[in-house]
Amino acid sequence: MGLLNSVSFQRLQAGLNAANIRQEVLSNNVANADTPNFKRSEVAFESLLKQQESGIQSTLGAKVTDTRHFKFGTSTAMTGPVVSTDATTSMNNNGNNVDMDREMALSAENQLRYSSYIQQLNSQITMMRTAIEGR
Repeated sequence: MGLLNSVSFQRLQAGLNAANIRQEVLSNNVANADTPNFKRSEVAFESLLKQQESGIQSTLGAKVTDTRHFKFGTSTAMTGPVVSTDATTSMNNNGNNVDMDREMALSAENQLRYSSYIQQLNSQITMMRTAIEGR
């Protein structure tokens, strides 16, 4: 197993990817705040990951590459971010449902998440480097 292939490292990478996608979606929402009939989108990642870890979601089986292989165990496949559009609500008379205050709050929350993911990755890399160098 490689140093950077641990489950926690992969989850942090997936979290960074989700934060990047979330920022793109939030930017698109803000850019289209005055567009008639525009419906906001959002990114779900942390809630899906939490469901997967707590077993609420059905467990995934091991990867099978041949029909003769036994199906067993749970897979460590990462849940990726899911982008969804909220088409059921309307915020303005023009059919748009973007609330600028909410989008700005979500953007600030996303920035904090991104920073914490980076700090955790830096911490793991520092620990690996210390172990390798022996200091």
